[in-house]
Amino acid sequence: MGETQYLAFLVGILALSTLVGLNAESPYRYYDLEITYGTVSPLGVSQRAILVNGQLPGPTMDCETNDNIIVNVINKLDEPFLMTWNGMWQRRMSWQDGVLGTNCPIPPHSNWTYRMQAKDQIGTYSYYPSTSLHRTGGGFGGFNIHRRPVIPSPYPEPAQQFTLTVGDWYKTDFKLLRKNLDLGQAMPVPDGILINGHPKNTVFTSEAGKTYMFRVANVGTMLSVNVRIQGHMLKLVEVEGSHVLQEMYESLDVHPGQSMSFLVTLHGMVKDYHIVASARFTKKHLVGRAILHYTGSTTPPADPLPVGPTYQIHWSMKQARTLRWNLTANAARPNPQGSYHYGGIQITRTLILANSAGKINGKKRYAVNQVSYVNPDTPLKLADYYNIPDVFNLNTIKDVPTPGKRLEYGTSVVGLALHDFVEIVFQNKEKTLQSWHLDGHNFFVVAYGAKKWTPAMRKKYNLVDSVWRTTVQVYPNSWTVVLAAVDNKGMWNLRSEIWHRRYLGQELYFRVWNDEKSLLSEADIPPNALKCGKAAKY
Repeated sequence: MGETQYLAFLVGILALSTLVGLNAESPYRYYDLEITYGTVSPLGVSQRAILVNGQLPGPTMDCETNDNIIVNVINKLDEPFLMTWNGMWQRRMSWQDGVLGTNCPIPPHSNWTYRMQAKDQIGTYSYYPSTSLHRTGGGFGGFNIHRRPVIPSPYPEPAQQFTLTVGDWYKTDFKLLRKNLDLGQAMPVPDGILINGHPKNTVFTSEAGKTYMFRVANVGTMLSVNVRIQGHMLKLVEVEGSHVLQEMYESLDVHPGQSMSFLVTLHGMVKDYHIVASARFTKKHLVGRAILHYTGSTTPPADPLPVGPTYQIHWSMKQARTLRWNLTANAARPNPQGSYHYGGIQITRTLILANSAGKINGKKRYAVNQVSYVNPDTPLKLADYYNIPDVFNLNTIKDVPTPGKRLEYGTSVVGLALHDFVEIVFQNKEKTLQSWHLDGHNFFVVAYGAKKWTPAMRKKYNLVDSVWRTTVQVYPNSWTVVLAAVDNKGMWNLRSEIWHRRYLGQELYFRVWNDEKSLLSEADIPPNALKCGKAAKY
């Protein structure tokens, strides 16, 4: 071995030992998630659902920041399956992302083990299926990352924490919904709203005078929901891993794929109160209910339900602008969140991403910048790793939409350099709300606006204390701008959280790359990686 090779070997060993040491000093948590079909009837109709460990929703997964998470997913369905971790950073590990661009699906009647680390994260998240239209059939649950005892909290410790998975639900079997979409039919409006798998009567027991934390994740597939508690104010404290200014709200909008935490102090009379999650921006009156039960109460919650917003888009956008980063609170590390001055970083690339609906060969499709995404047989990450040609290229999608261009099929991958600072403009010219999620990264939501974005809008950006999150809504006939430091190397999914739109092509991938191979910037391919498509022979 020559001197240069020997030095390279030592550097590699040092990097590996650093990573191993990092993992070794953090606890390990092990989970088994068994995915099966089961029969449920939350809306009064007996139907097939996707259960996790026999439950809908699945068990809430709890850990502390920096814990190592080992999740064995056992697929007992009759078709391939993947689970994705909504909001989990997957630092250095896009191999574990659980989407078809990075993972081969878990075959029926087999299992695959995810290995992740909740690196430098504290917050409220969720998990759910990423393949086919499985998410409309269930398979979801809460995922909470707690602080370590040595990390101070910007609010007093609550007496107890409750996890609420809220979202829309269909009476129709998910396979029939999928078949109808494949035939070109439109997706119907959901039939109801569930809170923890039920449309009503889930009970959260608490004591007068104490303060409780409610962790809420919208695991639905189409509808925004408004959450409120009869006779109580909500103090928002966290949004997708970021502490926010602790404002008081009568109710909060939670859009598809989003999650947040708020505190509620029980200052009312000893009786029961309605917890309500109602659909937004739809003609259907859909409401899910639960009960806040004061210990000792013998009085059921009184009607009517607390009134919430329905169509008011301006109301929701105004509320969204009040969400601000808490600059003095620490995150998962002792330094204040506001020590990262994102407003002073030079933008290196601007992407204007316009969602669009249309038809290809007479069938309904959705697209980004006129390209409707098609999953290749070989995951993008495997193709990239093994240098397999003709799976994707970086010229399929343009940085800005092309006026007058018709929709076309393609495998959209945007090439970005590691540590680029990207301005992403989500332009929505349609009459429905959109929701977008970026795997592997958080971004700063710096502006919302009506109609069409122009460069002049940059004067209105909040470059001081915008909330740092993973999922953002784009209002009808409006735009939203986020700033993202793409500092996580890998292949990362940017997708619509309106699930039938994603199923029919409204997604793309970011290839965040540099040519330096180092375990400090990206973990190597896991030894249990599934191989499929053109990568099956490797």
